[in-house]
Amino acid sequence: MTEPARGTHSSGDDQVNVVYTWLVEPGREGDFEEWAHGIQRVARTFPGELGVTWLRPESGGNRFHTVVRFQDTASLERWMESPERAQWHDRLTGIARPEHPHLTTTGMESWFTVPGGVARPPARWKMACTTLLAVYPFVLAYTWLVAPNLLSWPIPLRAAVLPLVLSPTLTYLVMPRLSELFRRWLYPDTP
Repeated sequence: MTEPARGTHSSGDDQVNVVYTWLVEPGREGDFEEWAHGIQRVARTFPGELGVTWLRPESGGNRFHTVVRFQDTASLERWMESPERAQWHDRLTGIARPEHPHLTTTGMESWFTVPGGVARPPARWKMACTTLLAVYPFVLAYTWLVAPNLLSWPIPLRAAVLPLVLSPTLTYLVMPRLSELFRRWLYPDTP
């Protein structure tokens, strides 16, 4: 597997996922799958490895996708810098070539737009403060304007209204704008 994009690691405590796209030479799909099983066996022996998911292309396609999961950035870096991974990567010559991997996370980092894709995610306390700033007005408005009108609804339905509205609103509208607004504070090392 190739090196992840530089400077896009999550903080050390968060599960880290790396998504790869492999361009397989026509007719070498069987060789690639054999290679994939082998490197997966080796990766399983590394501490912090949480699994690998392979997505095969539709018939006739040559792009395979891989999601590699590690419990934290340090575990991922041990794997990425290992001689075992390098040896397996060298075996791909003439079989497949990787496109750039995409490092992702499973925490709140996904709510924050990383400038140019090359900065570290913000400190957790900064993400928590920004998220609180985003959530509080919605909870206040919901409690004041909406909740009193839903008292006759069963509790599971009343409880579902706020997250059903809040989650997509934060993800698609509010957090990207707050991330841009507080860019200098969230990412002080980024030009």
